[in-house]
Amino acid sequence: MVDLFLIILLLLIAFYWSNSMKAREAAFRAAVLYCQKMDVLLLDDYVALNAQWLKRDDFGVTKVWRSFQFEFSSTGAERYQGKIVMLGEKILSIQLEPYRI
Repeated sequence: MVDLFLIILLLLIAFYWSNSMKAREAAFRAAVLYCQKMDVLLLDDYVALNAQWLKRDDFGVTKVWRSFQFEFSSTGAERYQGKIVMLGEKILSIQLEPYRI
């Protein structure tokens, strides 16, 4: 019985890790496209998980809410913060700090 519990626990951990990696990759792609659209440079080619918890969507389904943070530059001299908010696989918002043009 303990073996079955451990196997199920390991499967749940693997599923969560895989789901988290897919969300991070989606956030990274969104950051790249948004930075290109806004004509700024995504720095470090990286998005970092800032926060996460469970939240209900518009239909009442519980999904994982995640907030990712990234850095960008408009001139190459300064670093600014950007933020991506996701609910499940859907991107809710992308925000950039005010930056110098």
